[in-house]
Amino acid sequence: MAGQDVYDVVVIGGGPVGENVADYAIRGSDRTAAIVEHELMGGECSYWACMPSKALLGPGNALDAARALSGARERLAASGPDPGAVLSWRDTVTGRVDSARVTHARGTQYGGTHDGVTHDDAGQVRWAEGAGIEVIRGHGRIVGERRVDVGGRVLTAREAVVVATGSTASIPPIPGLREALPWTSRDATNLVDIPDRMLVLGGGVVACEAATWLLDLGVRELVMAIRGDRLLPRMEPFAGECVADALRDRGADIRFGTTIESVDRPDAAATGYGRRHGGSASVRLGGDGAGEIVVDEILVAAGRAPATTDVGLDAIGVEPGGPLRVDDHMTVSGHPWLYAVGDVNGRNALTHMGKYQARVAGDVIAARAEERSLDDPRHTASSDHGAVGQVVFTRPEIASVGLTRAGAAKAGLDVRAVEGDIAVAGSYLVDPDHSGHACLVVDAARDVLVGATFVGAQTAELVHSATVAIVGEVSLSRLWHAVPSYPTVSEVWLRLLDQLR
Repeated sequence: MAGQDVYDVVVIGGGPVGENVADYAIRGSDRTAAIVEHELMGGECSYWACMPSKALLGPGNALDAARALSGARERLAASGPDPGAVLSWRDTVTGRVDSARVTHARGTQYGGTHDGVTHDDAGQVRWAEGAGIEVIRGHGRIVGERRVDVGGRVLTAREAVVVATGSTASIPPIPGLREALPWTSRDATNLVDIPDRMLVLGGGVVACEAATWLLDLGVRELVMAIRGDRLLPRMEPFAGECVADALRDRGADIRFGTTIESVDRPDAAATGYGRRHGGSASVRLGGDGAGEIVVDEILVAAGRAPATTDVGLDAIGVEPGGPLRVDDHMTVSGHPWLYAVGDVNGRNALTHMGKYQARVAGDVIAARAEERSLDDPRHTASSDHGAVGQVVFTRPEIASVGLTRAGAAKAGLDVRAVEGDIAVAGSYLVDPDHSGHACLVVDAARDVLVGATFVGAQTAELVHSATVAIVGEVSLSRLWHAVPSYPTVSEVWLRLLDQLR
């Protein structure tokens, strides 16, 4: 396969989304596919986002769970995780290696060094090759209909070109901020130097999870500057309140209604991901949390932008710089051969939803190649409109899916909602002081669940049952017969449904 310039499918972007769409488009057929990747196979999720962040959070979560139970807490000698061991575990999970040791061919053929950090993506490459997908290293740019240039080599796609380039961290236009070379999520997940004093800009998922592991690792002073009035603003208000309370209990200084007015860091230096980018920075804050603070590092967690500025979209008359708008087959309007999946289309910036879109797009490409009908529901992406599930791995943990009460009301639904503390036998056995909370949102006209939020230890495992109920439009009268096992945290379902009878 190597050296071919004509493929059935050419995918730009080798993250999990790109891998899935290529696989589904050719699986079980004689079609061919190539993935073009300019960094690492496995993408943002594997090396700079989902996997390292959960590796950093895991040890602290485990210690917290052990401290909750008599018989376990007495065996704990330390108050927090061992920072060196945590970072070593993160390195194992992400295939991060000491660049000085990467002297053999694998250091260049598989993986690479990015901003001072070296990862080995050999396993991802082997998976792709085993699935019949050729991996082509380089930056892919569209140069015409069904044509992608990679360093002077032009690839032609018989069926489809797929853009799966993900997103990049946004840095607000604040005087001195960009010049100060602040950390973004890539630095936070690949940290090597643990700052003593830290400023986190933002109150979303990345900011809250990062604040959790930074405190675990020993950051002494952590300030969060949030423009709005609560953390996690897209979720039910009680979710953000629970996380804020927990972070404050651990020493975080959370300032709502606060902006960064200016940053001064005269000796900023590009030292590589996760290292201090120079000396101390003086930051002037405005709004309700106004004042001047001095920190060792700044983490900007203020959103992400679709990575569409350097994909060659202008060559086909598509404006670069924003999300690639797609239909529910993941096809770009006016270009039936062009697909966009994952963060790049702006529909939902979650890895699992991007992989869902990729499966839909791959099936659509296969069906069109075989001249089959697209009437099957599997060819239409619908779940990322109203059944998006998500887990925030803070302490407490948050699991949610579908619409909030405010979102359901805005959608014009006849909203009926119930909520209550998670106080059941299963939660007591997890932690006698369990302080979880839950909410169900119902479309009263159809008598079906449209949203659910759970906060507390072990609630991540509750969200899929809620997702199934929402996607399947299971009536409450039928859902009542889904009996939760005893004694588990899932018993909260019975308590909530009881209120809806």
